[in-house]
Amino acid sequence: MSKQVLDKKDLRKVGHRWIQTCIATYGYEMQLAPSVVYALAPALRKIYPNDEDYKKALNNHFKYFNCMPWLTKILLGASLAIEDTQGLDGMNAVQDLKVGLMGPLSGIGDTIGWVMLPTIFGSIAAYMALEGNMVGLGIWLAINAIFWVIRLKLVEIGYFQGVRFITQFGEKINVFTEAASILGLTVVGCLIPSVVKLVCGLDFASGDVILSVQDQIDGVMPALLPVAAVGIMYYLVKVKKVKMNYIILGTLVVSMIGAALGVFTV
Repeated sequence: MSKQVLDKKDLRKVGHRWIQTCIATYGYEMQLAPSVVYALAPALRKIYPNDEDYKKALNNHFKYFNCMPWLTKILLGASLAIEDTQGLDGMNAVQDLKVGLMGPLSGIGDTIGWVMLPTIFGSIAAYMALEGNMVGLGIWLAINAIFWVIRLKLVEIGYFQGVRFITQFGEKINVFTEAASILGLTVVGCLIPSVVKLVCGLDFASGDVILSVQDQIDGVMPALLPVAAVGIMYYLVKVKKVKMNYIILGTLVVSMIGAALGVFTV
């Protein structure tokens, strides 16, 4: 064990350098490893004033690494905590920590950072914008500002809580990820009928009786057409691997033809 030399200023610098590069150095051989090395370099130089020790530490981090960028900071902080106390003797522990936890942390990070939060708050903001309400934009900006501040603190959390913070939480990561996924899917499902507008404009008349096709569809299941449209698009993207640009173009063409023929209306 050695005396710790890093302070909060060093950790904040690591966080800022990670934000600067993050996925910008992504490559197929080592993925995000170059960004990790760039972010940790000043802190590692302070821990290892000897040039040879410094090179060994850098090379140890120049190995395959891929983790959700937001939560990578926790791993960076925990790695620095190990090296700041154990020096080169902790290199294997650092690598084992990163390899063992970058997958589980990516699972929870991708679910919350890339899916749940943008879907929930972005959809709320978009829906309120459609109604002409500017509050939705304020909510979206406020949420992003809050998480930006949290992201800056994650390196410090990882460092000062060390490995204990992650390993204790690690047992609950899978359960939490599943719960967050269910919540995100529920929110998406609820937003479909309010955001996706698709109405059948066909009517059948028999004497004085007019039968609305849309009323019959609503009698089976309200918002059935929007759900069906989203289901078709999801199938094309996930199963058929159709490019999103083609789906958007196809949606526009089908919508215009359907509106011209009176099949769809608003």
